Amino acid sequence: QVQLVESGGGLVQAGGSLRLSCAASGSILRIYAMGWYRQAPGAQRELVAAITSGGSINYVDSVKGRFTISRDNAQNTVYLQMNSLKPEDTAVYYCNADATSPGGWGSFRSDYWGQGTQVTVSS
Repeated sequence: QVQLVESGGGLVQAGGSLRLSCAASGSILRIYAMGWYRQAPGAQRELVAAITSGGSINYVDSVKGRFTISRDNAQNTVYLQMNSLKPEDTAVYYCNADATSPGGWGSFRSDYWGQGTQVTVSS
């Protein structure tokens, strides 16, 4: 099994910055990609940013130029640097990993999720 633990959320004023971290642990054979999703109250969860093991990156249009995703593959950790935060960025941010771990009959590839960290941006 793979466990993801997020940290770095909090309350910040508009225009401020936060840095989210997500560390993956457990029985990991390979992580193909990691990313950040967010979900505001009453809204659907959306992809914010993702990065593959090969370094490919994509962002949702609304955060381009403001957010930066990065990985430390040796530590199985993904970061999300969030600058110029806006009130509409307020949401619970969830870490996601596309990973393979040992299964009872062999390897098992699945999406794994963290518990989420709250980001609140005040105006």
